Amino acid sequence: MKILKRALKVFLIHTHRDRKAVHDLYSCLLEDEISPWLDSERLLPGQDWRYEIRRSILMSDIAIVCLSRRFIRHHGYCQEELKIALQKAKLLSDGEVFIIPVRLEECDVPEALLRWHRVDLFSTDGYTKLFRSLRAQVEVDKKMIPISQFKALYNFKTLIPRMVI
Repeated sequence: MKILKRALKVFLIHTHRDRKAVHDLYSCLLEDEISPWLDSERLLPGQDWRYEIRRSILMSDIAIVCLSRRFIRHHGYCQEELKIALQKAKLLSDGEVFIIPVRLEECDVPEALLRWHRVDLFSTDGYTKLFRSLRAQVEVDKKMIPISQFKALYNFKTLIPRMVI
């Protein structure tokens, strides 16, 4: 499917209990020249993982929320990642795509995600639909969120002191 004009930055929100399915998705995205962010692949020893995860969500073009029954029941850091993504989504204009709920299996969709159309990765054409959505985001002339809005939400200077703003 390799037809993207630039590498889209995609953050994969997931529970580690879905590690295999999410890693398979990560591999497919890489193959299709998308730049996915997955902690097990991108975090380096010694890095502050909370800092890196927050920074990566904020800098991503898209946040894919990998849903499963395990994700819904899990009360780990994946729920914090989802909160960060939801806060960023609130800053965007209506109609801009940032969050894409992706069901890995039959499961409920959290109420906070019901406003966004989901894709079922387990269906025959699930990945094709997801890729079409990602490709469409590359083609859209997306507006950047003013950095001042991030500073208010996340105390940006302390969150990402090494960034050139």
